[in-house]
Amino acid sequence: MTFIIAIDGPAAAGKGTLSRKIAEVYGFHHLDTGLTYRATAKALLDAGKPLDDEAIAEETALHLDLAGLDRSVLSRHEVGEAASKIAVMPAVRRALVTAQRAFSTREPGTVLDGRDIGTVVCPQAPVKLYVTASPEIRARRRYDEIVAGGGTADYEAIFADVKKRDERDMGRSDSPLKPAEDAHLLDTSEMSIEAAFQTAKAIIDAAMKK
Repeated sequence: MTFIIAIDGPAAAGKGTLSRKIAEVYGFHHLDTGLTYRATAKALLDAGKPLDDEAIAEETALHLDLAGLDRSVLSRHEVGEAASKIAVMPAVRRALVTAQRAFSTREPGTVLDGRDIGTVVCPQAPVKLYVTASPEIRARRRYDEIVAGGGTADYEAIFADVKKRDERDMGRSDSPLKPAEDAHLLDTSEMSIEAAFQTAKAIIDAAMKK
C-alpha cells in the first residue's frame, strides 16, 4: 500500500524544500501541487487563450501532463499571476485534484505539498504536516533568494505580496488554506531546514511503525 505524506502551508514557509528532502531520503515520488496550477496557466498563456474562461481552463487542466513540470520555467512571476486567476475556479480545482490524487497512489510512497493536501486532496494520508513561518520571515527568505540569484528586490513589496497571497489562499471559498485537524504543526520561523527535516522524520518514522 502506498504511504502518503501530505504537506501544506503558506508561500515561502519552506514546505517545498522540506518536501523534496523527505521524498529523496525515503525514495518517494514528489509533487508540488502548486506547479500543476502554474502549468495549466502557462499552457493557456502559450496558446493565447483567456484566463477568465472556466471551461477552457478546465479542459486544459484535464489534459495536463504531470511528468513535464519544469520548476524553473513555472516559477516566473507572470505564470504565478496567471495561476492565481485560474486557481479560484472550482472546475479547474476539481480537475487538478483528481490528477493529484492519482499521483498520490504511486508506489512505494508519495509526498505532495500544496495548500489543501491534508484537507482535500489526501485527507486519508497517515502523515500530515502544516509548515508555516511568520510573514516577515517568509518575505525575508524570498527577498534573500532573489538577491542571491543575482536579482533585485524590494522587501516591503515582497512582504505586502506575501500578506496578500495569504489572505487570498486562506479566504477563498473553495479549499481554503488551513491545517487539517490531525496535522502536525511545524513553525520554521526559527528553524533550519535540517531541524525541520529531523522533526518531520521523527513524525514519519513513528507513523510508519503503526
